[in-house]
Amino acid sequence: MSDTQYLLFELGCEELPPASLRKLSDALLENIQQGLTQADLNFGECIAYATPRRLAVLIKGLVSAQADKSIEKRGPAVQAAFDAEGQPSKACQGFAKSCGTTVEQLSTLKTDKGEWLSFTQQVKGQASVALIPDIIAKSITQLPIAKRMRWGTSNTEFVRPVHWAVLMYGNNIIKTEILGLNTGNTTHGHRFHAPAAITIDAPESYASILLNQGKVIADFSQRMQIIRDAANSAASAVGGIAHIEEDLLEEIAALNEFPVPITGSFDTRYLALPDEVLITTMQINQKYFPVKNTQGELLAHFITFSNIESKNPISIQQGNERVVMPRLADAEFFWNQDRKLRLEERMDQLTNIVFQKKLGSLADKSLRVEKLAEFIANSIGIDPDQVIRAAKLAKTDLVTNMVEEFGSLQGLMGRYYALADGESAEVAQAIEEQYYPKGSGSTTATSSTGQVLSIAEKIDTLSGIFSAGLIPSGDKDPYALRRAALGALRTIIENKLEINLIACLDFALQQFTHEFDVQKTRKLLITFTYERLKSYSLEHSYTADEYAAVLAILPPEPYDFQRRLQAVQKFRALPEAESLAAANKRIANILKKSADQASATIGQLVEPAEISLLASAEQAEKDVTPLLAAADYQAALNRLADLRTDVDRFFDDVMVMCDDLELRASRLALLTKLSTLFLQIADISKLQS
Repeated sequence: MSDTQYLLFELGCEELPPASLRKLSDALLENIQQGLTQADLNFGECIAYATPRRLAVLIKGLVSAQADKSIEKRGPAVQAAFDAEGQPSKACQGFAKSCGTTVEQLSTLKTDKGEWLSFTQQVKGQASVALIPDIIAKSITQLPIAKRMRWGTSNTEFVRPVHWAVLMYGNNIIKTEILGLNTGNTTHGHRFHAPAAITIDAPESYASILLNQGKVIADFSQRMQIIRDAANSAASAVGGIAHIEEDLLEEIAALNEFPVPITGSFDTRYLALPDEVLITTMQINQKYFPVKNTQGELLAHFITFSNIESKNPISIQQGNERVVMPRLADAEFFWNQDRKLRLEERMDQLTNIVFQKKLGSLADKSLRVEKLAEFIANSIGIDPDQVIRAAKLAKTDLVTNMVEEFGSLQGLMGRYYALADGESAEVAQAIEEQYYPKGSGSTTATSSTGQVLSIAEKIDTLSGIFSAGLIPSGDKDPYALRRAALGALRTIIENKLEINLIACLDFALQQFTHEFDVQKTRKLLITFTYERLKSYSLEHSYTADEYAAVLAILPPEPYDFQRRLQAVQKFRALPEAESLAAANKRIANILKKSADQASATIGQLVEPAEISLLASAEQAEKDVTPLLAAADYQAALNRLADLRTDVDRFFDDVMVMCDDLELRASRLALLTKLSTLFLQIADISKLQS
């Protein structure tokens, strides 16, 4: 058995983009693992390291060589390999030559389909050190780098200029060239605390050597935890709790190799600003963690991190305090200036902002959303006045100073300014909630007005962009239409709103005045939206065939669609389900082939089995009618499951396609009636056994 050693690869660079450091690190690890696996090199635990100036991977227990292999090659059939005199044919001789052997050394392989010539060749496994350089090179090439750069006079490309490369197997250097650099066992520590070169004597000591000699914490997750703990400790020291958002925590970890916490403060007068304004200013502009008290109120403190262990940390604190003050002063100015003009007074400014060249300005969009929102509100019995008012004001905060500076506050500032203007709490909340849900798994709008506005806003965007011919393809979705469709669906389903989505799409399409193929766009829109509904359904533990069963009848209300899905899922667990699904599949095939032979009404039937089935179907129809009216699909399917015995007996005893044309038509009409009973809920013939 081959012995094993540690493999270490490190690439030293200029400061890497913090937003993509984690992604690059994970991709490098995955690429190297795939490369080793494809090369048939067994290995153990894998660890990725990432700091602002390096990407590294440590592979434990990597075998020193591939295992030797026996490769069996199959040649021509024995029957064709020799002539009547037993002399080898040209095919036989050619096969032996291709294997580097003689005809006499060939073997015979016996199979169920005959006998074949074969040759078993022993292939010695290659040494790992011979394969690793190519694996590393390919792994780097395949990294997800949006824009590569060159430096100096070289044609080498990477996300940032590279300065050193370490490649070791055990205690030995694997000598090769990576991105124009010769590999070695020399790394570099912290840019200021340990600028001298550091020799790595063994791969397994990599992280400890960097920490002890280089003042670098190589493990990204470890740095995140150190930063989290240090921020909490620093906040506690000033009587508060650090407000830590994961995205910012990750970014700070990507900016620091040896993070040191610094606590700062600012003038308490700025606490009069909305919390979100202060938090956004501190997080986006300065990369600070805000501090809150136990009641969740902001305190006039922040936690920042320095990448050096300063002998004079107070100077760093004062420097950060001087920098943040103008930012907060700007935010205060925006807040005061914006409130001098009411939101409704800003509506005319929306005419100067183009939403999309074919779809007009933001003012045009606001008017469309207003009409669509009113249509939706009326369809579900919600007071349209609040909805109309919210829709009129929905986009006006986009022309405020605060939102122009901090785009992420759109909607939220609209809520604050609406309340300051004396608008109702319902309208103000809806202005913020029009953008809900903001991400995967985030909450949908909670107010009725907000739910309607959110749905209308998304459907208008979806319909408008489709009508302009800008349909998402592949990974390209610049208008986030997939997110818009899913957001509208989630809002409808999760709030149990009985909204006809197809009617909403039709209403939205009718509002556009530019030239486009309405019917083609409508079809594409419905398909696109229901594809998102499929993704949502599969994520909620429904199967593809259950979804297909409901999609076959295309219920226009997403919430109703989900109720049908739930009923189908529970139906298939019944003992009668498999037999009835098969029967419905058989009925569908019969009716498809005999579409022109069925009677509009059921005439005389003669066989006891078919007479019994008709009686059972008629009774079932009476029983399920009130259940369907109440949308109790599960009870309806449970009732229809009682038809199994009569259906099975019908197919056992009755020949549907008999010679008597009148009787055949009646039997086909009976099957049509039976199929229609189920199709009022779903097409259970789509269920797979």
